[in-house]
Amino acid sequence: MKDKKNHKASEMRIILPVKGMTCASCVKAVEKALSKINGVTDVSVNFASEKASLTASDHIPIESLIQAVKAEGYELATSRLEFAIRGMTCAACVAAVERTLKKLYGVVSVNINLASSKAVVEYIPTLTGFEDFKKAVKAQGYEAEAITEAFIDREKDSREREYRELLLRFRVSAVISALILIGSFTSIPLLSNWYILFVLATVVQFWAGMRFYKGAWVAIKHLSTNMNTLIAMGTSAAYLYSVTATFFPGVFESGGLKAHIYFDTSAIIIALILLGRLLEAKAKGKTSEAMRKLIGLQAKTAKVVRDGNEAEIPIEDVSVGDTVIVRPGERIPVDGIVTEGYSSVDESMLTGESLPVEKATGDTVFGGTINKFGSFKLKATRIGSDTALAQIIRLVEEAQGSKAPIQRLADRIASIFVPVVIITATITFAIWYFLGPEPSFTRALMNFIAVLIIACPCALGLATPTAIMVGTGKGAEKGILIRNAEALETAHRIQTIVLDKTGTITRGEPELTDIIGTDGSDKNTVLQLSASAEKVSEHPLAEAIVRKAEELGLDLREPEDFEAIPGGGIRAKIGNDNLFIGNLSLLKKEGIDLSNVSEVVKKLSSEGKTAVLISVNNEVKGVFGIADSIKEGSVEAISELKKMGVEVVMLTGDNERTASRIAELVGIDRFFAEVLPEGKVEVVKKLKDENRIVAMVGDGINDAPALAEAHVGIAIGTGTDIAMEASDITLIKGDLRSVVEAIKLSKLTLRTIKQNLFWAFFYNVVGIPIAAGILYPFGGPLLNPVFASAAMAFSSISVVTNSLRLRKKRL
Repeated sequence: MKDKKNHKASEMRIILPVKGMTCASCVKAVEKALSKINGVTDVSVNFASEKASLTASDHIPIESLIQAVKAEGYELATSRLEFAIRGMTCAACVAAVERTLKKLYGVVSVNINLASSKAVVEYIPTLTGFEDFKKAVKAQGYEAEAITEAFIDREKDSREREYRELLLRFRVSAVISALILIGSFTSIPLLSNWYILFVLATVVQFWAGMRFYKGAWVAIKHLSTNMNTLIAMGTSAAYLYSVTATFFPGVFESGGLKAHIYFDTSAIIIALILLGRLLEAKAKGKTSEAMRKLIGLQAKTAKVVRDGNEAEIPIEDVSVGDTVIVRPGERIPVDGIVTEGYSSVDESMLTGESLPVEKATGDTVFGGTINKFGSFKLKATRIGSDTALAQIIRLVEEAQGSKAPIQRLADRIASIFVPVVIITATITFAIWYFLGPEPSFTRALMNFIAVLIIACPCALGLATPTAIMVGTGKGAEKGILIRNAEALETAHRIQTIVLDKTGTITRGEPELTDIIGTDGSDKNTVLQLSASAEKVSEHPLAEAIVRKAEELGLDLREPEDFEAIPGGGIRAKIGNDNLFIGNLSLLKKEGIDLSNVSEVVKKLSSEGKTAVLISVNNEVKGVFGIADSIKEGSVEAISELKKMGVEVVMLTGDNERTASRIAELVGIDRFFAEVLPEGKVEVVKKLKDENRIVAMVGDGINDAPALAEAHVGIAIGTGTDIAMEASDITLIKGDLRSVVEAIKLSKLTLRTIKQNLFWAFFYNVVGIPIAAGILYPFGGPLLNPVFASAAMAFSSISVVTNSLRLRKKRL
């Protein structure tokens, strides 16, 4: 294990993986940059292996190496690893493990989620790895375990086993505590005997409460403190005081005090804290319910065609290119393209859309979705970790493992919380013992215990991660994939949202919107003739005409003669009719009279539509209006965004007139026309320079730089993988209304986090002084440690249940 503190000051060899080098000059640049770092005596960069090897005479901070390489325009290749950590119970545990992992030489960043008990570590793989992480975590008294499919099953079993054990210990401690309470305040023979009460209390203290002693001992060994330290100290104080009173009453009587026992206090505190842990475990399990649902969508087997025969094989054995058979009611095992058959597929688990989607030959289907009615065959295109479902699971896991900026304050407080509470409890004891009324020792002890027990770093540690887990899970159920907690937090502050027109506001494919017959020509006849001529053309406008004719069920004929005219249109012959189909320039060039359609063409152009004319035997018989049609939901989404106070801006490569018309149709007031792909980043920068929080929504490869430049990049899921990789949020449905839902989800999640943090801080800020007895001088009561333990248990449960309320909220 390479620990930063123990790293030798003597000469050492460091290997670094470098990304982005393309030639020998790149090698020289990296070598030069690294050799400038103080302490580096020798540098050698291998272009073929993309590794830099350097000798250093002193300890070189990882940050210095990263910055030196980055300054030259390259990057050190890092890996990310998620693994489970067992044994953490509060924010102080998280802080201790984070500190230890960050000390490892080669670790770049560490994020630990208390709610899911998982860590995400970014590190340089040539310097450290999982074995080092395991040793470091174990040295702190916890266990690290790699996450595999087998682990997921074991984790579920472990959670259930942990819950059963907690339930047993709670039930036993609750029954015994009730007996001790009855025996302490009544004169029932035998049960009221202090020695019997001692035996009963000892069972609770050292059997039911052993987990607290173990946790406290682990922390003490590393000169640290945590939640278990407070519980162990508080209950031990009451228990040991009572043991002394039971076996050595003379100690108190010699000082003129009457001996009292508080076995009921220590036992009931442990029982109530176990109840709190029990309810917390159940609630925490629900926070990751959406994640478990997603994992549960993965099929275990697939029916494939091998050597002409159908065989059912494990999902792991399916290969790209395999033909997979899917029957009604079955779950589709892998992503693929339908090669034979027709069906309706329920994609609600991926998109949140309740209506089944029709699938025919050539359509894409996704693993994890359910085939409703027909049978079909598909060609596997993505398997294993490459499927859409696997990528969604990975994105959600990454988001749930990340930390929101708002959590930093809670983390800083949690790191010093327990020592401050112990000091506060000690000061409380001293004040009550030396300055309090008689019996001063008893009052001092009870208030000391109350302060230790009421303090709750658990609520601080759970406030943010539980809300993030529920929020990202709810987003996944709605087809909204959030890459990290920071994006979720930033989204609620969006002031300007930039929409790329094509594929975002519009469908991104031409649609025939107007059929205008001239001189009494029948519209269907004009469309039938045009589609018959155009069906051999591959031009997008021709495809729009043919598609419309097919939708109307028109019979298409074969053209006897066909010629594509570049930049103009086509010439064709069908039967005795000679046709020209194309723009105004083509027909004008052919000497065809256009006087009766010039106004129609102008009107269509003013509406942002492309005018396509058809002449039959040198007479114009019709005009088609073709446009990139508005997506369903775009107008509604833009209106909703404006109501939320978000400025909506449109980007398009269209000319000013077309852009103006589209903007008017969808209700957008500000737009940028004639923007080239590389100009999109400049527009985003310009809007950011106006001191606004900017989001960019796009779907294409040329949108990726602008998505990365924006404060929040939102990729439409119907788009490319590159756009999704550059984005902070991915919308699977490809519907702009999901943008509205994403912002609402961000607002709801942030509101929940703030409520949780307020409650956690308020509870501790108010509860600790009350437990210390601040109300007593003003005629108020002293807080019984039993009530303090109930309040402490309630604080954690309230934070988790408040986060769970998010699941029921409507977006």
